[in-house]
Amino acid sequence: MIDSQRLKSYTLPFLGIAGVIGIWAVLSATVSPDLPSPVRSWEESKRYVLDPFFKEGEMNQGIGRLALYSLERVAKGYVLAILLGTPLGFLLGLSRGFTQAFDPLIQILRPISPLAWLPLGLILFQRSEPAALFTIAICAMWPTVINTAVGVRNINQDYLNVGRVLRLSRWQMLRKIIIPATIPYLFTGYRLSLGIAWLVIVAAEMLTGAAGVGGFLWQEYNSLVYSHIILAIVTIGLIGYVLDRLMGMAEVRVQRT
Repeated sequence: MIDSQRLKSYTLPFLGIAGVIGIWAVLSATVSPDLPSPVRSWEESKRYVLDPFFKEGEMNQGIGRLALYSLERVAKGYVLAILLGTPLGFLLGLSRGFTQAFDPLIQILRPISPLAWLPLGLILFQRSEPAALFTIAICAMWPTVINTAVGVRNINQDYLNVGRVLRLSRWQMLRKIIIPATIPYLFTGYRLSLGIAWLVIVAAEMLTGAAGVGGFLWQEYNSLVYSHIILAIVTIGLIGYVLDRLMGMAEVRVQRT
């Protein structure tokens, strides 16, 4: 029975992928002739995959090298988002006055699209690279802010009472009770923030024309090379999946310690 379940867990994903590729092949052969077939997409894109780090100009580079550019920007923007979002979330969770003052503003800023933040970043920094980092940070920090604040508010009151009985200072309460009790919420926020950071970098690179997977996608769209657009989409999806899995593993590991 267990072996049967394991067999299903391995085979069903492959069947799902094969089904999608089959639908793709049928669509390219019937409904949308401009859509390259899976075979043609592979033939036109295989150099980018088999030689992922070649470089022949700013945008004509292997998909691995382009992905590294994007990941570097995501890492910088994500770190900024965490550095801004974590203390802001703790302040929201701990201070009723701070919440009353800033929560309405946060609720207004939170749903704003990265497409709206990027022009403001270009006005502020006059260069595409810091504008992209600004956009990633400002869009990705909200899940961290909200989850951290919710985690602080949901701390068991008994824990806080124990801290008061032991006459812990504010710093000791934060370090020994509040932060450890909030870790599950923190990591949920970090995981969601990472996913948003990866989504935003694609939009930012498309709009700024920076070298990266998003910039490559937009360039190939303008050049009408549709097979490379599919390559970029698959790359974005795979990297997003790997980032989410890695963050999930880190979350489980931290919660066990």
